[in-house]
Amino acid sequence: MLSFDDILEQYEPMISAFIRKLNIHRNHDSFRQAGRVALWQAWNRFDVTKGNFTPFAYRSIRGSMLDELKRESQFEENVILIGDKSLEYIVEPEFAIHYGLPNLVEEALDNLSPAEQELVRWLFIEGFTLEECAGRVGISVAGIKKRRQRILGKLRSELVGG
Repeated sequence: MLSFDDILEQYEPMISAFIRKLNIHRNHDSFRQAGRVALWQAWNRFDVTKGNFTPFAYRSIRGSMLDELKRESQFEENVILIGDKSLEYIVEPEFAIHYGLPNLVEEALDNLSPAEQELVRWLFIEGFTLEECAGRVGISVAGIKKRRQRILGKLRSELVGG
């Protein structure tokens, strides 16, 4: 069997093709590395008596990249949730009073439009779901998520830079 360097050189175009097929537009290096690791693992596990290496490498690389996409998606969801939870604690009066933040938080919230203030109240004080907020405003859940992200960015810049 060929050395791994030869195999890598031969299958590098397949890794690049998967990056394009899976519409990966960022973190190319991490996905390329995941594909290389999967190829190396496939090369080590491959049994010549069980068939051709190419389909085995194909499935291994594709599976690894899909796993990496899933991991990245879960990471992004968790980061957003942590940000939302932090905002919830900042908006809670006991937390704000304890850390002397009432004026700072109040000023940051005052700089939001009335619609943005209402969305903050629904999401973080009254505890409405994204779906409920979308129904109230009359837009999609994706639209509410985008608004929430924009509002959190404004509040972060106010609180950190303020």
